[in-house]
Amino acid sequence: MLLLRYTRQAVGLAALAAAGAASVAAPIAAQRASTQQDSARPTVVLISIDGLRPDYVLEADRHGLRIPNLRRLVERGSYATGVRGVVPTVTYPSHTTLLTGVAPARHGIHGNTTFDPLSRNQGGWYWYATDITARTLWDAAADAGLVTASVHWPVSVGARVTHNLPQYWRTGTADDRKLLRALSTPGLYDEMERALGPFADGIDESMSADESRARFAVKLLELKRPRFMTTYFTALDHEQHDTGPFSPSSFTVLERIDAIVGALAEAAERVSPGNAVICVVSDHGFVRTNRSVNLLGAFREAGLLHFAGDTAEKPSGWRATAWASGASAAVIIHDTASAATRSVVRNLLTRLAADTASGIDRVLNADDLRQLGGFPEAAFLVSLKPGYIFGARTRGPLVVPVKTGGMHGYLPDLPDMRSAFFISGRSIPARRSLGEIDMRDVAPTLAALLGLSLPAAEGQNVLQGLAANSNAR
Repeated sequence: MLLLRYTRQAVGLAALAAAGAASVAAPIAAQRASTQQDSARPTVVLISIDGLRPDYVLEADRHGLRIPNLRRLVERGSYATGVRGVVPTVTYPSHTTLLTGVAPARHGIHGNTTFDPLSRNQGGWYWYATDITARTLWDAAADAGLVTASVHWPVSVGARVTHNLPQYWRTGTADDRKLLRALSTPGLYDEMERALGPFADGIDESMSADESRARFAVKLLELKRPRFMTTYFTALDHEQHDTGPFSPSSFTVLERIDAIVGALAEAAERVSPGNAVICVVSDHGFVRTNRSVNLLGAFREAGLLHFAGDTAEKPSGWRATAWASGASAAVIIHDTASAATRSVVRNLLTRLAADTASGIDRVLNADDLRQLGGFPEAAFLVSLKPGYIFGARTRGPLVVPVKTGGMHGYLPDLPDMRSAFFISGRSIPARRSLGEIDMRDVAPTLAALLGLSLPAAEGQNVLQGLAANSNAR
């Protein structure tokens, strides 16, 4: 009996040891499989240059531009001759489409600034990722357990990003820096500033601010080794708004941004040798402008906006209003069931559009907008002719001259609104023109490279079926 007891005990201990070994081996095997799968993914750095026209790069010689790093992406990788954008062709809706692969009507970011007919939100923008109603590349990466990082990307406050320095500002005072510290990944802002000095203020769109953000992005790559990084640079857009596209000062800014692209590409290659992918995108093109259309003044005269007095500038009430995004304006009706208000608005817009001096190119209705995927709450959309922008005045003439500059926001079928897509790195075919693509194609293309899934994306992987050749690196 004693021998039998010891024999049974030995068998039991052996079984327990075997079970324990199996329980340890299973997660080790899973971890190895996960590590192997993760090592198969490239390190993808997504660089957005706000307002970059594709012809600036593809026709650099004609423009006399010295941009060797951007041109190297064309030589060593694949590129679009143009990217057809979304409605409206402005920064925040476009950047959210770049990350989701769906149109603004589905992802929820309908403009740069939130709809604010009575000006109560103090010019607030769509800063918060909680407003995004579609799955992002950040979400997909988080679900896959990938380390991510982001610097100054639009609509990134509260995003599912491992190491996040979001875009945010309010007043441009010192308190903004406290806000940004509080909204960043805990401890990250201070850690980076200890290493690099002060971070650029969120409201600062100068070239020096871009260079500051680039230093932080490079440091994040080196310290945190993200598998997917998003970075955003504003100075080209800022300069083109001020001096117009093709201006000498805009080209000078782009040449300095080209150095940023080179620094990020070199950092990505250092931390992920032979396994890095650099993708440069933009959100819209640009046209030259010199006249302003004050549609709100016309709405005021038609009794659609109410004011406390004749000299008041901010409305105290509204039946219908125009929500401007650059050179497009969504017309929102307060009481959507009011046939009378809808009739007044339709007649007003028809009359204004019939005047060739009004600057109005087209008036779209709600059905048109549903087809284009923009402004789902709008009854109409007013799009301007090239050269015109929307103003914010609520009194005075409909059209007034303004300082010559540049603008976007026009309907995406305008060729000058085409944005950019350049991609180079591991497994990317070299010197391959993809022709014109849709902005909704960018997210599913990057998702495929990262081994992620965006099943609801409306675009397609534009690299699918393309074999890389020996010159891809």
